[in-house]
Amino acid sequence: MNPVGPRTSIEDLAGLVCATLARHGVDVALSGGAVVSIYSENAYQSLDLDFVPIGLSSKVEAAMVELGFTRRDPRNWVHARTKYSVEFPSGPVTVGNVQISEFSVRMTKYGPLKLLAPTECVMDRLSKYFHWGDMQGLEQAIEVAKRQPVELARIERWARGEGSGGLEKYREFEARLRKAKPRRKR
Repeated sequence: MNPVGPRTSIEDLAGLVCATLARHGVDVALSGGAVVSIYSENAYQSLDLDFVPIGLSSKVEAAMVELGFTRRDPRNWVHARTKYSVEFPSGPVTVGNVQISEFSVRMTKYGPLKLLAPTECVMDRLSKYFHWGDMQGLEQAIEVAKRQPVELARIERWARGEGSGGLEKYREFEARLRKAKPRRKR
């Protein structure tokens, strides 16, 4: 029985896809809004899972078909039993102008899920705010930082190198984060 269904959480679906791809020899990392959904405990809800391939692979199709997904276009896959879609943006995994090579791993009931670490997730969301003025990116960064341990000094160093007023915009993020009620798990 295929475990993909309407009650499959975004984290479990991501773990299932990641583990299935790994069995097929495809190394991926979850990035984007789905990572925000996981780290913010669904304060922000994404409906797509962005898996960035680490290296090249032609085996994605076999893994996705095994799970019951169908290709919607060259990069996107859908499944009749879930509201979530799966996308494979081209790599490498980057956060703003920085390439990421180390990831977090969370265990799901279907296997390990490789994804951006909380600090890189915040940087990813802030890059949208820095470069495109995306206020939702700023709010998402705050939601993740309220709930997960992040390295603020590292984010600040990264912001200095991003351009687009990164340091000033980082200061706004930091001030808004201080005002936000912390909700980290104990």
